Amino acid sequence: MEKHSYLNRPNLEYIEELYQRFLKNPDDVGSEWRLFFEGVEFSQNLSGPSAGVNTTIGGSVSSQELDVYNLIRAYRDYGHFEANLNPLSDATRSFPELSFSNFNLKEEDLEKTFQIGRIVGKPNAKLKDIIAHLRNSYCRTISVQVSDANPTVRDWFIREFEQNAELQLTADEKKNVLHKLMLAESFEKFIGTRYVGKKRFSAEGADSMIPMLDRLVSRGTSLGVEEIVVGMAHRGRLNVLANFMGKAVNSIFAEFDGVRDDENSFFDGDVKYHLGFSNDRQTANGTCHLSLAFNPSHLEAVNPVVLGMVRAKQRRREDTSERKKVVPLLIHGDAAFAGQGIVQETLQMSQLAGYTVGGAIHLIIDNQVGFTTGPENARSAPYSSDISKMIQTPVILCNGDDVEACVRAMDIAIRFRQDFKRDIVVTMICYRKYGHNEGDEPAFTQPLMYEKIKKHPTVFEIYSNQLTQIGVIAKPEAEEMFKSRIDQLQNLLDEARKSPPKMKPLAFEGFWKGLRRAKAEDFAKPTDTTIKLETVKELGKLLTTLPEGFSPHPKIVKLLEGRAKMMDGEGAVDWGMGEMLCYGSLLKDGTPVRISGQDVVRGTFTHRHSGFFDIKTAQPYFPLKTITPDKVEFCIYDSFLSEYGVVGFEYGNSSSDPTFLTIWEAQFGDFVNGAQIIIDQFISSAEQKWQRMSGLVMLLPHGYEGQGPEHSSARLERFLQLCAQENMQVVNMTTPAQLFHALRRQVKRDFRKPLIIMSPKSLLRHPKVVSKLKDLAEGTFQEVIADQFVTGSEVETVVLCTGKIYYDLLAEREKLDPQGQPIISPQGQEKTAIVRVEQLYPFPEQQLAQVLKSYKRLNRVIWAQEEPKNMGAWFFIQNRITELLIGEGLLIPVVYIGRTERASPATGSEKVHQHEQAEIVQACFSPPVVSIKSKMVKK
Repeated sequence: MEKHSYLNRPNLEYIEELYQRFLKNPDDVGSEWRLFFEGVEFSQNLSGPSAGVNTTIGGSVSSQELDVYNLIRAYRDYGHFEANLNPLSDATRSFPELSFSNFNLKEEDLEKTFQIGRIVGKPNAKLKDIIAHLRNSYCRTISVQVSDANPTVRDWFIREFEQNAELQLTADEKKNVLHKLMLAESFEKFIGTRYVGKKRFSAEGADSMIPMLDRLVSRGTSLGVEEIVVGMAHRGRLNVLANFMGKAVNSIFAEFDGVRDDENSFFDGDVKYHLGFSNDRQTANGTCHLSLAFNPSHLEAVNPVVLGMVRAKQRRREDTSERKKVVPLLIHGDAAFAGQGIVQETLQMSQLAGYTVGGAIHLIIDNQVGFTTGPENARSAPYSSDISKMIQTPVILCNGDDVEACVRAMDIAIRFRQDFKRDIVVTMICYRKYGHNEGDEPAFTQPLMYEKIKKHPTVFEIYSNQLTQIGVIAKPEAEEMFKSRIDQLQNLLDEARKSPPKMKPLAFEGFWKGLRRAKAEDFAKPTDTTIKLETVKELGKLLTTLPEGFSPHPKIVKLLEGRAKMMDGEGAVDWGMGEMLCYGSLLKDGTPVRISGQDVVRGTFTHRHSGFFDIKTAQPYFPLKTITPDKVEFCIYDSFLSEYGVVGFEYGNSSSDPTFLTIWEAQFGDFVNGAQIIIDQFISSAEQKWQRMSGLVMLLPHGYEGQGPEHSSARLERFLQLCAQENMQVVNMTTPAQLFHALRRQVKRDFRKPLIIMSPKSLLRHPKVVSKLKDLAEGTFQEVIADQFVTGSEVETVVLCTGKIYYDLLAEREKLDPQGQPIISPQGQEKTAIVRVEQLYPFPEQQLAQVLKSYKRLNRVIWAQEEPKNMGAWFFIQNRITELLIGEGLLIPVVYIGRTERASPATGSEKVHQHEQAEIVQACFSPPVVSIKSKMVKK
């Protein structure tokens, strides 16, 4: 209705109109005006359109009541601009627009009384007392931004700040806060003197963070919180590990000393300020489990990962309706929160059905500098938190030097989150005592700031002095507390160096019970993925039957008829039907399935149709959700337009819950580029860095079909370059049965590895890309598929390939001349076998060797691909094939046939594409060649 702005003050005619509406229905005018009308006594008959200072409404109330009301609203919206939030500034902040003179009020009005004072808890108070109350509420060391929040949220914060302007801590609670500050400061000072110059990304200047986290867990457990999952970058991380998470300090010392744990030498590890930890924390209200997610140096990358972990943990605790038991806490730096796009993607998830976790608590550690960049170059908004306004998130601002204000901010945050199930941001404005790391010289770029910081007392000093002045503690008590802790830390350091602690072994507990770490030899063993044929047929009937009275789209009727025919006799199912049958088979087995991505319900290429929509009511029907819905979930969500955030979420989900088959599908394979940080820092390397495993499946549509450079390649080469130490699986399959068994294998094994599938596009409806029902029921995944049409006795040349190009090669070999006879190449087609390498990593050496050895007259091996030479699988697979041949005593050259090296994945011209593709497949049945340009280059 009206904007929350002093610049948009309504006139009296508008007030009269609103008042008449208020009399009929108090809720019809909105909370702001309802409070106004409830706060001022009006006559029933309003009159007097003038808006002059001395005009009265209905002869009852001066229009100055409205002016004071607008002043109150301005303080509620903008009081934070005059709050004392910067610990390094002695200057009083000024926001001239809050001056009462801007509201038609004068100096002499300060002594007048106003009925409207009732809405701030001061009925008939003098104007000066109303202003004093507002300044006490919004202009001290804690304030709030709620001008963009919805009315209910706004009213909640108005009550919170105007009626409860203080957090009443008992003497014991104050001592506990001081104790937490002591732990934080002593830890940093001890490490700083024992490990001089070593990177630790100190929390100094942001010390109040530790008492804030302590308040979060103590207050949270009284509100039903059973678990808190924390995501944060490196600033203050070691302090959080030691003094909040409860990680043994001697273990941290051992990490500083670089002690190697030979018992865990199978993984590479990571630097200490990236490591995670989990522990149980005892509080007066019960036990709370704390988890700190592992995080690389990519700052905010952990945000969606934590939310995915929380979603999985909420399922485990049967907390999917209230979502109050498991709470995410995301700790940010100011520059990163303002600058990193993943923050926006994560915020956007907060209220979406497929990704909501009931609200995250965001704590921004605003140390007023990002590495060397000041706020004036780091953002275009007054506060680093302003990006959160996009989802109407309330922001609490506090001064890091006032620890009680900071503790109060966190107390408000957890209560708000539990009440509203929405995100909330707490911005603690503080400082960074040293440079970005302890080896930096910050005065190079911020000389004036760091001159102040050198002289600035620590939060522990400030608070201990406050408690001394009010008689809570004696001065020597604080000093002795600090000294005693330093002595204790020294003993722990001596102990750690005398007897280095062992790393906690990887535990397979909870959802992970029964699983184990995979070994290299596991990938050469087949996995039983069979299922009864009768079950497949039952599922086929379920997938092709709609509820009575359901009105499908006419094209869906044809789709279902076609799928029903696929189930007749021996059956021959296409890719989409094979995929749906796979999910149904897993649900039958008791394995839940979660799929997300852009347009996954229907499928980008109109191939999946996991859900049908009634054309008369728009009501959806998901056949797979009818399979034991009370026991096993089938979850499929069209995601918002994000790759980075959604892939991070699904990775976190899969890393916390291996019982689900968790799948993310790219709209086109190249869109996965947007999630490259998650792929590099989590999916491909988390097991070796942090012992964190995941069974995430990524479906990436890939294949050269003349759709230009952006929609041809899922960048197969990038995944293969990341492959090592059996860290993940990369496949490029050619039949529905292969997909069926690859997905079943993913959850039937007793270990978890990410699975990257180069998914098809044109093959989704290719007449030859079908599998018999028997292949689904009784088959298994084949890493390598030998030529089914050419016998081994005659074969001299083997063309190795992967994915879609197989069908192009097959079509070339099957070409007929005008008389209907097969065209015979100079080499003789009967002497050339086409072998499909369906799994590229882990490289199927044994399976491929077995196939190649079956061709006794083999004298030439070709690797054929449609990607450019510097892309695709060639550089990855060339040496592996050569070494395999040498190992088998075969001194046979491996020839490349494909496009030349290119900067772009594919041409933008469909005709050029078709010409290049034809040259590639023809060359495979011709004399030896080098590579494709516009014409073949012969040796």
